[in-house]
Order: sequence, then C-alpha cells, then structure tokens
Amino acid sequence: MLIKRRITKKIIESIDFISVTAIIGPRQVGKTTLAKQIKSKFKKVKYLDLEKKTDLDLLSDAEYYFNLNKDVNLFCIDEIQLKPNLFSVLRSFVDENKEIRFLILGSATPELLRQTSQTLAGRIFYNTLNPFQYLEIVDEKTSLNEYHLKGGFPKSILTKNDVNSFLWRENFITTFLEKDLLMFGFNLSSTTIHRLWIMLAHINGQVLKYNSLSKSLGIDAKTVKKYIAILNQTFMIRILEPYHINIKKRLIKSPKIFIKDTGILHCLLRIKNFEELYSNPYFGSSWESLIVENIINQFNDWECFYYRTIAGAELDLVLVKGLKIIAIEIKSSLSPKLSRGFWTAIKDVKATKSYIIAPVKEIYPYKNDVMVYPLEEFLKLDL
Repeated sequence: MLIKRRITKKIIESIDFISVTAIIGPRQVGKTTLAKQIKSKFKKVKYLDLEKKTDLDLLSDAEYYFNLNKDVNLFCIDEIQLKPNLFSVLRSFVDENKEIRFLILGSATPELLRQTSQTLAGRIFYNTLNPFQYLEIVDEKTSLNEYHLKGGFPKSILTKNDVNSFLWRENFITTFLEKDLLMFGFNLSSTTIHRLWIMLAHINGQVLKYNSLSKSLGIDAKTVKKYIAILNQTFMIRILEPYHINIKKRLIKSPKIFIKDTGILHCLLRIKNFEELYSNPYFGSSWESLIVENIINQFNDWECFYYRTIAGAELDLVLVKGLKIIAIEIKSSLSPKLSRGFWTAIKDVKATKSYIIAPVKEIYPYKNDVMVYPLEEFLKLDL
C-alpha cells in the first residue's frame, strides 16, 4: 500500500529549484519508498544504495563516475552518511553541471548536517521525513486509537495485527541499538543507551533532569547528555524547549523530553494493545506525545515551546510566529477540564488564541474564547 506523503510536493519543488535536495529522517520511515516514487518523474535516473557494497564501490572514484554519467537527470543516493567524503565531490560537480540534480537520503543528522553545511552551503535544501502523521493515514481507514497504539512507522501501522506490529517495533529497537548506531559511527554501550531509552519512556513528557538519570543509570551526567544527544540526532526523541521570552516570572528553564513515535514508546513500556494502553498510567503522557508530534510537524513554520512557572502556571504547547502566540493544552479525557494555572499561563504568554486538544468527536467552545478540538480538525486549521 502506497500512502502519499504530504512532503512530496515540497521535495519535487526543491529538486526543480536547487542542485541538491536532502531527505533526512529515522531508519525505516519510508525515505527510500518516497525517493523511488519521486524518481519515476524523471527521464533518466541513477539510484545508488550505499548499504550495498556494489553501489558503494561505484563511487570509489565518485568524480569520475558522475562525469561518466552526465546524461543523467537525477542521481539518487541512499544512506549518504556512509560516504561523508562524497560531499566535497558533489560541490564541485554541481557547480560545473548546474542542470543535474541530486536527491540524497540520510538516516542520521550529525555527519550529514556537518559535512553538507561545510561543503554545500547555498546548494542544498533539507527535508525531514517523519513517521506517518495522522492526516496522512486518516483516509486509510486507520482509527486514531490504532495510530496512537502503533505509532507512525509504516511497517508498524500498516500491519493490522497488533502482535506482528509489536514484534516489528521490538526488532527495530534491537537493530537500531546493535547495528545502526555502530553504522552511524557512534562508539557507545548499546546496553546503557537501551536502559536510558527505557528510562526516558518512563519520564516521557516530563522535564529533563540529567542528574537524576545519571544517578539511576550509574553513569556520569556528561555521558547521559551525550547519549540523549545521540537519540535526538537519530530522530528517536524530541526535546521541547521552555518559552521564556520577556516573561518576568520564575520559570522552569529545563526542556521537556518526549519519545517521538508513540509506537516505539509503547514498545519500550511493553504495552501491546490498546486495552493495556488505555488502562495504563502512562496513557496521558503517551497521548501528549502523539499530539505534540503531530502539531509540530503540521505547523513546522511555527516555533514550538512549552511553558511552566515555579508557581504552577503551565501550557503544554506554545506556538509562536511573529506576533501570533497560540496556547495549547492537551487533555486525554473525553471531558477535559482546565486548571487555574492554564488561565494564568495564557495571560503570561499573551496568547492570541487558545485551544484544548482532546479525544473528542467534534469542535465546541469551552469558555472565554477557548475552543476544544479533536486532533484531526485542529491539524486542518489555518492558524
């Protein structure tokens, strides 16, 4: 089953406009599938998967290979971080052959972003492909509950059987820890980072406290920070920064941390079906992850934060663009209620609009111009 990704048009426009277009994102998220759909729109394409030794060998003298194939319209290079010295070759080649386009795919940001920022500045556009967002699969007869449980990785959500979906996510985690991190060049303890990842699942949606994690794991805080940075750079977690611009109050200034994909979150927590999820004390934080990730990816031209004061005023999400400030409270209840801290917080941040996102069936007003929205309808708004 092929599901159209909402980023497709943007990528095609990027290829038309600039020499190098990058699609980055986690492993198994569908970058290769998307690239193969896009390349079908070009007359002559060379597709190289650098995980295949035969394809990697073709680029042993990359400059010669590209010059040998100047009749190609589009070079598509998958897992490009496996050959970081390729970027300098690309720079000189695209400068001399401005009509030829490159589509490069990468599963981790560190080398990819560092190398390209040094060598391809002004010649490359980046596009991040995330697991399926809800609007991408809502027409595929996938319920919100199923999406919540399994997350958005294609082979997890498109597997109708809960058991097989869970097994796929287990295998994904194992492969990521034992193979992918080594392939990306990270020298670390897979056992320790696995323990950390599970620990982060248990504090999902909470303020990040490095010292507490350090004590629990029995490793120094510097190592904890390094491992969390790796999980962030490989798209497994989201670090949400606090909002504190021009607010003269005592604020929580540490970031909040989320497991980006709820299917991976539930696998780490050993939650195997929706009945187990709904009755689990982590249901609320899991729902928050789902909403945060969908909103941030849908409204990706907005800056996103959370807000919390020492006194307890709090907003789950603050979206900022210019003079517009959107306050969002996320509730997992079918009958959401707001605390006094919410009303204080929307005054603190000077919110221009305020919303509650909850698993309700329809839009309705709460009070004082605050609206309650189901996720699907909120994602369709023109903020």
